[in-house]
Amino acid sequence: MWIPWTPTVAEERERYDLRHTCEECAHFDAQSERCRSGWPTEPYRRAFYENNPPGLVMCKEFELA
Repeated sequence: MWIPWTPTVAEERERYDLRHTCEECAHFDAQSERCRSGWPTEPYRRAFYENNPPGLVMCKEFELA
């Protein structure tokens, strides 16, 4: 799922402590930095959101770790 990045999205992400990055997912192998389900990780990683992202990307297989 992709949501355009707006000031409201940014503010709500912080306010509600939204967890959605690979590093917070049960399917992410931190040692290999890969998704155990085989999905690409680049647009879902925490670092993606540090540089003014074009939108909020949420993986359909995300499971809170």
